[in-house]
Amino acid sequence: MLLRTISDGTAAETGSGFFRALVKNLSIALRTHGAWVTEYLEKTHRLRSLAFWLGDRYVEDYEYAVQGTPCEKLLRDKTYLHIPERVVELFPEDPDLPVIGAVSYIGFPLLDPDNRVLGNLAIVDTRPIPASLRSLSLFRIFAARATAELLRLRAEAKARLREAKLRGVFDGALDAIIELDQAFAVTMVNSAARKLFSNDGNELLGTSFTALLVPPDRERLERIVADLHTKPPGSRSVWIPEGLTALCRQGHTLRTEATLSLIDSGDPPSYVLILRDINERVEAEQAIARLRAETTYLRDELHLLSGHGDIIGTSRPVREALHLVSEVAPTDSTVLLYGETGTGKELFARAIHAASKRRSRSMITVNCAAIPEALMESEFFGHEKGAFTGATQQREGRFSLADKGTIFLDEIGELNLEMQAKLLRVLQEGEFSPVGSSRTRTVDVRVIAATNRDLLDRIEQGAFRRDLYYRLSVFPITIPPLRERGTDIDLLANSFAASFAARMGKRLAPLSSDVLQRLRAYEWPGNVRELQNVIERAIITAQHGRLIIDQALPQTTGAPSQPDRTTPQDDTTGSVMTIAQLQQLERDNLLQALHRCHWKIAGEHGAARLLGIPPSTLQSRLKALRIRRPH
Repeated sequence: MLLRTISDGTAAETGSGFFRALVKNLSIALRTHGAWVTEYLEKTHRLRSLAFWLGDRYVEDYEYAVQGTPCEKLLRDKTYLHIPERVVELFPEDPDLPVIGAVSYIGFPLLDPDNRVLGNLAIVDTRPIPASLRSLSLFRIFAARATAELLRLRAEAKARLREAKLRGVFDGALDAIIELDQAFAVTMVNSAARKLFSNDGNELLGTSFTALLVPPDRERLERIVADLHTKPPGSRSVWIPEGLTALCRQGHTLRTEATLSLIDSGDPPSYVLILRDINERVEAEQAIARLRAETTYLRDELHLLSGHGDIIGTSRPVREALHLVSEVAPTDSTVLLYGETGTGKELFARAIHAASKRRSRSMITVNCAAIPEALMESEFFGHEKGAFTGATQQREGRFSLADKGTIFLDEIGELNLEMQAKLLRVLQEGEFSPVGSSRTRTVDVRVIAATNRDLLDRIEQGAFRRDLYYRLSVFPITIPPLRERGTDIDLLANSFAASFAARMGKRLAPLSSDVLQRLRAYEWPGNVRELQNVIERAIITAQHGRLIIDQALPQTTGAPSQPDRTTPQDDTTGSVMTIAQLQQLERDNLLQALHRCHWKIAGEHGAARLLGIPPSTLQSRLKALRIRRPH
């Protein structure tokens, strides 16, 4: 209820409005006398309030020296501070605490990704504040939200500074610089361009630039622009050595040397035309390109601060999963991610790590199904030199590398029982012994596990330990399959299409409603990973900028195609099988292996071992071919 109260009070706010709403709602929800959020001024060692709520009003322009205050200890230790009572006696040098009538204090530092202090979020009360885990968890959530907003504002300020510098270079350049839209209308000019055309800049804006050229150069400019669109990204600029002949206001013509660049970061694209002396061309172009790139980088960084990285989706199942991520991320609780193959479990694991207090340390990823059983213990816990044949030197294991950070155990259901027992000890005691060593290592690791298997079913089969299951399943999160995510398929498909098209240097029309409807109608047994592959295939085979999605989607049914009667056949070669025939052959082979192994997938007597493939690969193929165990 407290979380919803504060969330609802701040959801629609940003910047100053967000901070004011945050402290007011935080103070009211926790029933404290006051709350404030500050920005740390490192040079003067002072804290300046971004918003301060005290009693029943805001305190404006509040700033104070850190020395001798509770905030000094909080910022020095970079961890939360809870003083349940007698705060004035403990910090007699703080001049403001007696005036407020403070008795108790709780504060959290705001730290950037490099663990540098940005400021703090704190509450103060005229009564004792008892220890409350719920309140502390709530504080962590909104301290993280305040940190993200402060980082966003700083990134925004940097972007504005870069834009101001770009404007300074733009207006200060000696060469004429003109920005054109897709229809060649003038959208921006610098001082040199106004002087070149002896015109007021406002009169030039909106004018068709081709009307300012002599007729032959109008057609030539259109041909140059068309050629630019065929070039790969990064090479979409051209020097026009013959120049362009312009018509000036006084009626005389002006022959210029020119550089034309296609700026395709926006939609629709725009063009930058530089009319200049050839000796100054390189310096002006390099300065503009550098500042444009820096500005684009800062804008991208600003966008990432407000989202969950690479997780794309607005459907209800995804929003619910992300809500659970935001709840559990600030804690050290073990998380178990459930999801089918290809749903993006590792992306969710990285989102949890990135929002945790361990984000400054590494997240080590281990694919449990990809490690041979003979090397599994060494991979997890390391080994001493000479511990076994081939151990020519000491090696650190994955848990050692993840110390003070996070370890992500993907496909946890594929661990054998021996390794499950050793993993259970690490989870319970935080201890393990490297292979060939008598010493015990202690680690502080946050564990995130993931599986596409039904672990309870594995327990019933005797393939998974029940006690390990309950240790891992402290906070389960189910990642929804793609078929349940509705219009998220549209968002993902458009994102993948734009990415692959840019990588391959292809121009692509927006995905049509028919293509999107076709994608939504498919069941996606391989989920997001399969969608990504389908879009990549479709981009490769695209014709005239349009996707032929039927060729890219898997063909799981259909009669064998008839051979072309007009094509000569070579009787000395074997018969050629169609895709449908090959898939049926694979289906029959998998079914035969499953029947022989009594439908057991993994383990020594499992079908995966018989086929010589990893269990996860077998599971993926079974889903793709729609093979289900008979009831």
